[in-house]
Amino acid sequence: MSLDARRQLVTQLVESSRILRNYIDHRAKQRGTTRAQWVVLFRLRAQEGLSQVDLAEVLELQPISLVRLLDRLVEQGLLERRHDPRDRRANRVYLTAAGRQLVDELDELRDAIAADVLHDIPDDAVAASLATLRELKERIKTLSETKSGVAVK
Repeated sequence: MSLDARRQLVTQLVESSRILRNYIDHRAKQRGTTRAQWVVLFRLRAQEGLSQVDLAEVLELQPISLVRLLDRLVEQGLLERRHDPRDRRANRVYLTAAGRQLVDELDELRDAIAADVLHDIPDDAVAASLATLRELKERIKTLSETKSGVAVK
């Protein structure tokens, strides 16, 4: 494959990612939420009871950015903070019943977005793309660790 094609692929990944994020933001806004809030809610459903510090690390967010997001989600009644019984300085984060219901509804929206975006794309092309993207993600993480000397999760 030519260098030009490789450059085009990287450019397409960046542009497609930005456009997809904007599309998801638009669809999320119609549901009264944001893409950033989705990410927090989906992660908490998978790993309820994470500390705020651990959640920030898993989501690769600065703790102060996560705190603002969590504050909004608490205000909306979608999650709650509970004191960590082993560390009084730390909070653990849990979904409320309303938060669980919203995540379930967002699953349906995520499925609809996937159906819209991947309409008429053959299953084997989706599988190959997914495998390639996972490989690229791991390679980029490794390169980031090597270049910066800092572990990236």
